[in-house]
Amino acid sequence: MALGATQRLHDGVAAVETMTRFALAVLALASGVYTYLGARSILDGSPTAVFFAAVIYAASVSVGIYAFWSYMARFYPHVTSRTGRAGMLFVMAIGAVMIMAMSSWLNASALAGSAAVEQHLSETVEDYTADLDRAHQNAIAVQGLLPDIQRAGERFAQLSGVERQTGSLTGTTGSGSVVQLLSQMSAQMKGLENGINASREQVADLFAQGQKRLEAMRGLVSAPGAIEPRADQFSTEAVALTGIITSLAQTSVAPSIRRAADDLTLGFIAPVPDGAAPDLINRQNQVMETVKASVTSQSKALAKAADEILSRPPVLERRFVPLSSAAAVLHYAQDFVPAWAGAISIDLLPGVMVFILAVVHGAIRRQDEDMPFAERITAAELLQALELQRAVTAIRPVSPDTPPEPLGPVEAEPAETLDEHNNITAIDLKSRRDRTHEDR
Repeated sequence: MALGATQRLHDGVAAVETMTRFALAVLALASGVYTYLGARSILDGSPTAVFFAAVIYAASVSVGIYAFWSYMARFYPHVTSRTGRAGMLFVMAIGAVMIMAMSSWLNASALAGSAAVEQHLSETVEDYTADLDRAHQNAIAVQGLLPDIQRAGERFAQLSGVERQTGSLTGTTGSGSVVQLLSQMSAQMKGLENGINASREQVADLFAQGQKRLEAMRGLVSAPGAIEPRADQFSTEAVALTGIITSLAQTSVAPSIRRAADDLTLGFIAPVPDGAAPDLINRQNQVMETVKASVTSQSKALAKAADEILSRPPVLERRFVPLSSAAAVLHYAQDFVPAWAGAISIDLLPGVMVFILAVVHGAIRRQDEDMPFAERITAAELLQALELQRAVTAIRPVSPDTPPEPLGPVEAEPAETLDEHNNITAIDLKSRRDRTHEDR
């Protein structure tokens, strides 16, 4: 029963030997093809030089993979000692790492390189979109001050008109010092309002240009066709968008509002009271002090609001870094696990066949050890043993009184002893028989 199982295992190993070689050759060839595609994407130079360099590298990879796994399949299953097995496993691990280093990442580049580059472009678009939105928000943040500035300007203008017509502040109508001061403050507020309105149009125009650039970049990411020309055009659009974002950051009028807020108090110059009566002069001084206090309060509010806007983190200039397909696959490796698994499996699948052969040969050795010698010896070995026994009997001196020893059962001899006996029979048997015949 055990003999039949062992024989079937022997027959199976012999039957799959050709298939094993064929599978190793196909896997090595497939790895070489994908290695060629990956290497061609990262090489620079003339098309002819790139072609031959990639072909030579891919051929070297294919030959190296085939030779390495052929050696492992030939020797590893027959190494039985623990030290030998450990050494072979160590060599196999080193070889697997070297194969992945020279081939697997290029295979992954060929399998998922275009998708990785598209993902890089897509994430870059998202980053630029965030930068454009932040720059736009920083630029229009100052427009939140516009209602306060308008109210302050209108209040000064209304007080100036009321004072001119009814004299409600000083008790005297006409365009005196108070009216001039109020008109001056109203004009300053109007100037700030005009500056903010002017920047609003410029910011809106730059933001619309940035949106158009982003739309073009998104279209390049999802467009069909080869990735290289799309990546080149994407780089051009990214440079233009960077300029727009920088212009948006420079159009903010928050620094101007901050300086104007300081000028409201530091540059406040009250006119000399022009009243004819001392009582009118006193009333004018009181009103001017009140206006000055209002201007000071307005200046502090504007300065605080401008400081809050200026304290926002600025949008740093972003540089678009193009990536090759191989570099993109490495950078976004966690997003392309199936491609990496396939690329590595092509190179390391022969290792599974090596372990299968090792398990089968181990089973054969265990079954041979468990069988009796009579079941383990073959017919050819039995005939060789009988021939050897006859040869030994023939060359032994025989006396007339000593009966010839009968041929008994052949004892089990190691394979090495049988080989020695076979060599003796083949080389020296004839000469020994001749010498025995002469002696007789």
